[in-house]
Amino acid sequence: MTNRPATADEALARLMAGNDRFVRGDARFPTVQKEILAHLARAQRPYATILGCSDSRVPPELLFDAGFGELFIVRVAGNVISPEVMGSLQYAGVHLRTPLFVVLGHDGCGAVGAALAALNGGASEPTRIAVLLDNIIPALRDLPPNPAPEVRLKAAVEANVRWSMHQIFDTPEGKARVAEGQMKLVGAVYDLETGRVRLLA
Repeated sequence: MTNRPATADEALARLMAGNDRFVRGDARFPTVQKEILAHLARAQRPYATILGCSDSRVPPELLFDAGFGELFIVRVAGNVISPEVMGSLQYAGVHLRTPLFVVLGHDGCGAVGAALAALNGGASEPTRIAVLLDNIIPALRDLPPNPAPEVRLKAAVEANVRWSMHQIFDTPEGKARVAEGQMKLVGAVYDLETGRVRLLA
């Protein structure tokens, strides 16, 4: 296992360096060794928490070229915030003290596309899917109109990432940790075609 980064900025630099290796085809995907597993069985000390989409094409451990025990990952369709997701993120902050939190969306997100369709009066979805989409729709209400569907979806994906970030920032714990300088929250979007992770400004 590598040493845990001391700061959120160091953690972000490690993530992005891993993504660079992944894009170049130089990834060092971990080989499981009994010593590593035995060490991790005693405790975990991830350096980053990732809230990402359940999409099978977006596995954070691979696209950030991270080893066992390095990332605490919460995945749900559309990287939405729910009480269960928020509880998992709170656990990462309070008990694991990860300095870096990343909300990771991806281009062409089906959940975001379905939320756009629902917002525009599209076909109704089964109840549980509709609840999921209801968590995304608030992010999309202020999108500027754009006739090109691919441009609109790209803007919607970014807006949804920012909406999840807003909900995390808006908690008492999130505000306190940011004020203490102990947490950094960033948004990012994964490009399915290139493998590149793009940080949002």
